[in-house]
Amino acid sequence: MKRFRGFAYGMGVAAAGLLLAVGAMAAEEGGSPAEQPVGMYFKWFHFVILAVLTYWVFGRVLPPFFRRKADQIGSAIERASAVKADAEQRLKEAADKMANLEREVAAFREQAQRDAMAELERLRSATQLEVEKIRIAAKAEIEAAERTARVELKELAAKLAVDGAESLVAKQMTPGVQEAMISSFVQSLQGRPN
Repeated sequence: MKRFRGFAYGMGVAAAGLLLAVGAMAAEEGGSPAEQPVGMYFKWFHFVILAVLTYWVFGRVLPPFFRRKADQIGSAIERASAVKADAEQRLKEAADKMANLEREVAAFREQAQRDAMAELERLRSATQLEVEKIRIAAKAEIEAAERTARVELKELAAKLAVDGAESLVAKQMTPGVQEAMISSFVQSLQGRPN
């Protein structure tokens, strides 16, 4: 605002000086300013007003407008440049990925084959381990069944031996043999010290 006042003051002084200069020019031409047509003063006054308005429009109003427009255009150009750079970067990355895609697919296939072979080997090992465990468990079960059968066979043999001995003793045991055995037992007891 102070600038505008200073500018208006300067323009007023310039206008007054211009009017005095016009008056001086008219006096040199031989006539008095009063004899000059009034239209001449209005023309110069009009000229000064137009000059002041033109200076004000081109000096005060238009530069900020153009500056804002230039800033807007500059920021739009910067955004467009950033978007363009981003798009170019993405395009480059996409092109690189496309170039490397065949290699990546081949690498994935190789890795999948290696993983499948490793899994197959792991399953084989696990199966062999399970077969070995089942074989050991079956062997232990067979040995346990064999031991049980031997024990049962021994018990049966012992029972048969006892039964056979019992029947043999029953056949050979007569009342006379029984009496002899009892008397022999009693005599053995009498000969012992209490």
